[in-house]
Amino acid sequence: MAAVRISSRSGLPSLLLYLGIGIALGQDGIFDVKFDNAELTQVIGYAALVVILAEGGLGAKWKEVKPVLPAAAVVSTVGVAISVGITASAAHYLVGLDWRQALIIGAVVSSTDAAAVFSVLRRVPLPPRITGVLEAESGFNDAPVVILVVAFSAVGPVEHWYILVAEIALELAIGAAIGIAVGWLGSLGLRHVALPASGLYPIAVMAIAVSAYAAGAMAHGSGFLAVYLAAMILGNSKLPHWPATRGFADGLGWLAQIGMFVLLGLLVTPHDLVDDFWPAVVVGLVLTMVARPVSVFLSLAPFRIPGREKVLMSWAGLRGAVPIILATIPMVSGVEGSTRIFNIVFVLVIVYTLIQGPTLPWVASKLNIAEDPAEADDLGIESAPLERLRGHLLSVAVPAKSKMHGVEVGELRLPAGAAVTLVVRENQSFVPSPATVLRRGDELLVVATDPVRDRAEERLRAVAEGGKLAGWLGTGGSAASGTPGTPGPQGGSAIPQAMKLAKKLGGAGADTRTDTRTNPRTGVNGERQRHEDTSPSPS
Repeated sequence: MAAVRISSRSGLPSLLLYLGIGIALGQDGIFDVKFDNAELTQVIGYAALVVILAEGGLGAKWKEVKPVLPAAAVVSTVGVAISVGITASAAHYLVGLDWRQALIIGAVVSSTDAAAVFSVLRRVPLPPRITGVLEAESGFNDAPVVILVVAFSAVGPVEHWYILVAEIALELAIGAAIGIAVGWLGSLGLRHVALPASGLYPIAVMAIAVSAYAAGAMAHGSGFLAVYLAAMILGNSKLPHWPATRGFADGLGWLAQIGMFVLLGLLVTPHDLVDDFWPAVVVGLVLTMVARPVSVFLSLAPFRIPGREKVLMSWAGLRGAVPIILATIPMVSGVEGSTRIFNIVFVLVIVYTLIQGPTLPWVASKLNIAEDPAEADDLGIESAPLERLRGHLLSVAVPAKSKMHGVEVGELRLPAGAAVTLVVRENQSFVPSPATVLRRGDELLVVATDPVRDRAEERLRAVAEGGKLAGWLGTGGSAASGTPGTPGPQGGSAIPQAMKLAKKLGGAGADTRTDTRTNPRTGVNGERQRHEDTSPSPS
């Protein structure tokens, strides 16, 4: 775990540290462990990549990915083709590799690594558009690259380019269809069927994502694309016990990275890397300074993306374990010179990850693209289904920068059938009144019936982003009332159905009715006065 902390503080993908551990254990290392099973490494690497892609998909925010989805799709297909052509030409003419070896290297290193991108970009405060393109690209481009590497490594002549293009398009279409179907069906089941234990939800989510990969591969489609899309749908479906699921997936992703990187370090023979060091530097230089920028600028030409953002995307095309894993494919296939291909790719990844990873924040700062990390705070909402009571408990955490700070409970204007029944503040819990003022750091317990569960969460997020005037300012989530300015259902005269649920759960929050059309600061009851006497006023 010390390696995790070091990589987090240095800005380096954990790849390098774990590769170093593997090298130290392997040949020419401290323990001199002999390991040369490329086929086993490839199988384990594929399995680890499935877990890493699933973790990345679960963490991808649809509101960030949706606007840039076409751009990410073009970069991960057309951009890959451009990068392969330029890099392969450099490997052939500058390094002297034959065309098959050059094309394999060009395809292998044209894939950005999901693990490296996820681990670095989520610590760099970049605009959502850039983060969305880079993360989606790293999840999408593995599929076409794998097809290219397998085709170039096959025995016999390489197929015509139009056959390869048609094959890639078909496999991507099959994988996308299966991933979307599995993700949608899985999220539907998890949201409407209460599992017997909360600890089963994280396992079920990962099992569904891995099933998408298996189904895609069995249907001769892209399993990698299927698992990423399925995980993305699951991650944006407001599943029960989501924070626990997210933490489990994150831990599993780290475990997959550690095992994969150490194994790759064991596979390499350090003294064999010396002869291939400068060829790797030359190929990497062309890839980083020519192939990647040209592919980004050409493929994103139809989109309205500023030039400085394209420059940053060019520099943020991080390589990691994925290219090294793909370099084992020609070794397993018995391609002539496959060991040299592996060594060149290995050196290239290490050298340019050392350069690109730590300098990415500096480049973003120089381009005036970096954002304030505090602005990225999101309203934390965890849901637990109440199947027998036909309702949901929403646990809402108010982050430091949320505009929900200073908003009164009655001003949330939740839809009929939803109510705030408990507030936890500074390790003390109390039943709020409609005039209770919410503050940063508060945790709320919201009871919502099945029909309004989604609208209640939508309204909470709208207030968190737009404050108490979210409905008037055009912020989403104004379903609480038909028109702005009308009283929200939380202040209605009838006892909402959510109060019945609250009473069944212990009676908390049974009296939360008020008329929000009156001045909430007149006629303050004793309960609100007690809360304000013991809590600092909102700043």
